[in-house]
Amino acid sequence: MKFSTIDVFVFVGYAVLVVGAALYVSRTKKGYKKTAKDYFLADKSLPWWAVGASLIAANISAEQFIGVSGSGYAIGLAMASYEWTAAIALIIIAKYFLPIFLKNNIFTMPQFLELRFDVRVRTVLAVFWILLYVFVYLTSVLYLGALFMQTVFNIELIYGIIILAAFSALYSIYGGLKAVAWTDVIQVVFLIGGGILTTVLALNHLSDGTGIINGLTILIDDVPEKFHMIIKKGQLMIPDGKGGIKDAWMDLPGLSVLIGGLWIGHFAYWGCNQYITQKAIAAKSLYEAQKGLLFAGYLKILLPFIVVVPGIVAFSLNADIAKSDEAYPWLLQSFVPSGFRGAAVAALIAAIVSSLSSMINSTATIFSMDIYKPFINPKVSDHQLVQTGRISGFVAIVIAVIIAKPLLGNLDQVFQYIQEYTGFTTPAIFAIFIFGLFWKRATPNSVLWASILAIPLSLGFKMLAPGLPFMNRWAVVFLILGIVIIGISLFESDKNDPKGIEIDNKLFYTGNVFNIGAVGIFTILAVLYIAFW
Repeated sequence: MKFSTIDVFVFVGYAVLVVGAALYVSRTKKGYKKTAKDYFLADKSLPWWAVGASLIAANISAEQFIGVSGSGYAIGLAMASYEWTAAIALIIIAKYFLPIFLKNNIFTMPQFLELRFDVRVRTVLAVFWILLYVFVYLTSVLYLGALFMQTVFNIELIYGIIILAAFSALYSIYGGLKAVAWTDVIQVVFLIGGGILTTVLALNHLSDGTGIINGLTILIDDVPEKFHMIIKKGQLMIPDGKGGIKDAWMDLPGLSVLIGGLWIGHFAYWGCNQYITQKAIAAKSLYEAQKGLLFAGYLKILLPFIVVVPGIVAFSLNADIAKSDEAYPWLLQSFVPSGFRGAAVAALIAAIVSSLSSMINSTATIFSMDIYKPFINPKVSDHQLVQTGRISGFVAIVIAVIIAKPLLGNLDQVFQYIQEYTGFTTPAIFAIFIFGLFWKRATPNSVLWASILAIPLSLGFKMLAPGLPFMNRWAVVFLILGIVIIGISLFESDKNDPKGIEIDNKLFYTGNVFNIGAVGIFTILAVLYIAFW
């Protein structure tokens, strides 16, 4: 892709703005040393709009721009279910999960598990998350981002991985969550603005310059099979990434996306996942945190227009690509004209860098607060914790750089890889939290066994029932683990666990702004699903 002078100016301006803003907000008075609260929770100072923007910036990355566009190319609008149903999950989490988390003044999700259960549960889940962030999230974002840079800039894959890792680490490791969250506000402007720009230009090209509404109408008429939200078994065959084909129903199994396992993924990701919830925990207040999640919910409704529709456009235009995940880079290279490319490329780089930064910071937070402090140096000072966070964040990104290409290089749809392999622990994480939050009888041993059984059960179903979609597998494993938790808890005691959460219904009160906003999200989604059923 050729860059004009203005493209270079926009892109360089973006990079300078992000790094400059990060260094500015990370500055401290002479002689002052950052505390753990400063570094890991941004001194609990984030307003609602920063919380919402940072949530989306952390969530939307290469796996959305490239991975979801690739799945949009292969499957179609049905991929929007990941975004649209997440908006509902955010409302539920804001109303029922956040009040309990913030009431307990926690730094990390594993810390909450020790408060509710014991140190064994905290440690097991801390290790789960560290492995997940390093071997799935960081590696996939680095790989997909480097794939984009290879397609657009002809940069060798490994060098793209190193460049993205270095850029992300440059400010996140030094500045902590405050640098990550405030630069995320800038990143969201670029990723939403640049993403909309790419989609608008692609649809306008499709309509021969007669506008995006005509372009969207032409697209729906041209490939109507790509505009069904609910996929039936045998309805659509797609590449399997191994030279063959498979039923798209295996990735999005019919009504399961509305009433099945997808909700387990949503609640585990948005409500129990450190690199997401850390932004809400860092809010000024519960009220600000809840408004932030509501704001993020509206942005999630917009996202399919940015990350799914481009993939469908590429399919309609018979994109000359070798695999689905090359759809978005091909579109960007082919139809975004000189003068706009800098903004479009900055949008994708912003998405990649913001997610990497959040993951680095959260990995460092969990290692420092849940592994280093309890087991290695219980008397560690705040300043030493900050230094530990910086070192562990650096180690995490170095490991991800080394393994990204060997681990993911042969996959066709990396987004589906992320969903499937995070799903090995997703049912356990959600089961542990949902029972821990809302059932006082749940005991430490019961949830510990659930965490131990999660991966063997998931692997067992994957090998013994290969025809079971991974989303349905989440639901089955969750039900089994729920039975395990209930059974062991009832066997151990006929009383409430001493650490059971005392819940007052007043805790779940939300004001008119939140309630009206929530009704708005439900209404919009009902219209969309009816229109594209």
